[in-house]
This record gives sequence, structure tokens and C-alpha cells, in this order.
Amino acid sequence: MKITFILPAIGKKQGEKYIGTWKMEPLTIAVLKALTPNEFETELYDDRIELINYETDTDLVVITVETYTARRSYLIAEEFKKRGKPVVMGGYHVTLLPDEAAMQADAIIIGNAEKVWGRLLEDFKSGCMKKKYIGEVAYSNVLPDKSIFKGKKYLPVSLVETGRGCCHSCEFCAISGYYNCKYYKRDHSCIISDIEQNAHKYYFFVDDNLVADKNNARELFAKVEPLKIKWAGQGTLSMAKDAELLKGMKRSGCELILIGFESLEEESLRQMNKSWNIVLKERDELVKRIHDAGIGIYATFVFGYDGDTARTFHDTVEFAKKHKFYTAAFNHLLPFPGTALYERLKAEDRLLYDKWWLDGNYKYGELAFKPKNMPHEELSRLCRLSRKEFSSLPTVLSRGLSSMKRSSPLMWSLFWAMNLRLGEEIDEKMNVPIGRNLDELPK
Repeated sequence: MKITFILPAIGKKQGEKYIGTWKMEPLTIAVLKALTPNEFETELYDDRIELINYETDTDLVVITVETYTARRSYLIAEEFKKRGKPVVMGGYHVTLLPDEAAMQADAIIIGNAEKVWGRLLEDFKSGCMKKKYIGEVAYSNVLPDKSIFKGKKYLPVSLVETGRGCCHSCEFCAISGYYNCKYYKRDHSCIISDIEQNAHKYYFFVDDNLVADKNNARELFAKVEPLKIKWAGQGTLSMAKDAELLKGMKRSGCELILIGFESLEEESLRQMNKSWNIVLKERDELVKRIHDAGIGIYATFVFGYDGDTARTFHDTVEFAKKHKFYTAAFNHLLPFPGTALYERLKAEDRLLYDKWWLDGNYKYGELAFKPKNMPHEELSRLCRLSRKEFSSLPTVLSRGLSSMKRSSPLMWSLFWAMNLRLGEEIDEKMNVPIGRNLDELPK
């Protein structure tokens, strides 16, 4: 029997490729591949980099669904079902909106798949596959089988999962809701084995908050240090208060950490339930400590909360330029289903789309709600201008020189690859319709 895995893209403009910036390995599919018995033949179509063969001779189609890719996922499923192929869907969007997804698939997996994947396949072989399978917040000791990526042109960065969930409860975050604001660490022996099976020089530790459990993080860094790798991950600014933690991170090979600053406005931080961030009045000093430790920062900011004005954009860009961040994201707020933010905006009658992720009129880069202090078109425009300013050549050169002083030579090429095309990619992404064009799929 044969299983076809599909990773959907977001969408595309007429005559252009699908959005696929920073084409990382789809780690979830490698885990499912590892959990799949050898009696099943497997194949992968990554919609970001190749055309899907809807005529492939397969027995089961498995689609991983994110909210941004939900509309296209459902359209892809429709094409396979027209050809009599059963479809299974999973992923965070399916977990957030299982009833919606269940209307599009023969079976869905809610939650993490490790504990139920084998049972689903046994049921499928027996002809009695259930409509829903409920996963658990659990890890499997199996290592991802990345042989399924053979022939795919992904970035030379190996993804290694180190933990799931986060102890914070930000209003806009769907992850914290699923994991009930808890952090679940992965067994260190599995992490080390996972690292050792990869051949790349660079690693990204997949973890919503790598330093959520600082004692666990220290122990992990000590075990990673002998491997002599270079890695990036996600953390919080508060980690800079622990000098020994920073030293351990750097010794273990940390070159870059993604930090969600989210906003410089106290009212906005309070509204997004990041009031714990407000006390960080020493923000500049903490940034300096991380940089002094030789670790670059990928800073992320979000605009659209009620405390944000046009001045907020200017101040945020200046803050990012002053600290010469490795790179930065200036994103507009997006109400994801299953979040407190979505429910609040819906109750306030501020949603522009009831379900933006399914609306054919919604385009990537647009707002899906009405901001308080400016028209939604203006906020989208200011986000774009902020990205363009931060990615201007003089700013990139200044940031690049600073980055080269604190990072290893292995990271220099990555910096220029990430930043020199940043301005171009901003324009490429704007106003891309999610889903597909009418003439894209085979008739």
C-alpha cells in the first residue's frame, strides 16, 4: 500500500510560484514517515517547491494543515477525493477547528499524532478507519526519518524538536491554548540522537520557548556542547537576566535566538496578556547582554493592538535599527481561530472576515479585523513600510557588520542570504490570494 504526504503552500499570484520563503524541512512528515511500517510505500509532495501529481497511484493521502494553508488544503483534498482517494488531515488548524476539517476529510487527527498514527493505519488496512483520532501531548522515542526528503531542495538547516508548548498565555497565541500554558520537554537522549543523525552544519531547535524551563535548558546545553554544532532557537528576553544561562547557550553553539518583543507600547502588551513583559524596563540592557554573549537576535513585533498608533511603527523600527538586530519581523496582528483574540474581536464586531482563512477575497498581508486607531489598509501599509525601511541596503550593511563581529564565520553567509533579498520578498508576498487560482488545478 502507498501513502502520499502533502505539505500545502499558502497561495500564489497569477503566473507566479507559491509562497515558500525559507523552505525548511517539514519535520512533522519526517516523524510520520518514521512511525509508518515498512510495508507502506511513501512519497511526499511539497506544494511550496513542486507540482502535486493528482494522478499518483496511491492508497491514502495525508495532508498537514496550518491556518494559512487551510483553504488550499481543502481544495487539494477535494481533487484527490474526486479521484476516489481517501484523505486524512492533521495539524494545529485541524486541532483548533476539528468540525470544519472533518467536513473535508475522511479522517482527522486532533492533537499530536505519535500515539494514534499506528492505530489509524491498522484501521485503514482493515477497512474501518474512524472519522476522528485523538492524539496526546506526548513524544515518541522514534527519530524523524528524513529519507522522505530525498531530492527536495530545502535550506541546509536541520530541524530538531526540543520541546512543546509555553508557560505564557498570550491572547493571540493558539499554541498556549492547546498546551494549556504548559511546557513539555523532550527527552535529552532523543534530542542528542536526533542531532547526531543529521549532516548539516546548522540546526534550528523547534521549541516555542526553549528557556521555559531554565534548569532543563542548562542541562540540555551542557549535553549539546560537545557536539560542536551551530544552532538557533526561540526564547524570551528575560533569559538575559541569567548570565550563566547565556554562557551555556553560547558554549553549546547558539548563534541566533528568536525573541518576541511584540510591542513597545505598555497598553498593547497589557491587552495581549504580556504584562509580564512590561516590567522589563531594562529592555535595552537585556538586549545588550545577549549581544555581548555573542548571540544574535531575530526580533519579532506585532502591530494592531489598541495602544498602537502611527508613532508606534516609527519607534519600533528605530528600536530595531538602534540594536542592529540580526533580522526582524514587523507583522500585523492576525486573529487565529481558537484564540482569545479571535473571540474578543468577534464579540466586538471588529472582524472583517468571519473566517479569513477560507475567504477567497482575503490576501496575504491584509488585515482581517478593524484596528482602533487607523483604517485597516493604513495599518497594513505601515507594516510593509516598516519592513522595507529595516531591509534598506544601508541598514542591512550596518546590521551585517555588527553581526559579523559577534557571530561565527559559518553564520555570515546565512545573514546575507536572509537579509539581502528581504525587501524583494516583502513585495512578492503582499496581496497574494490564499488558496489557488482558478486555472491552477487540472481540469
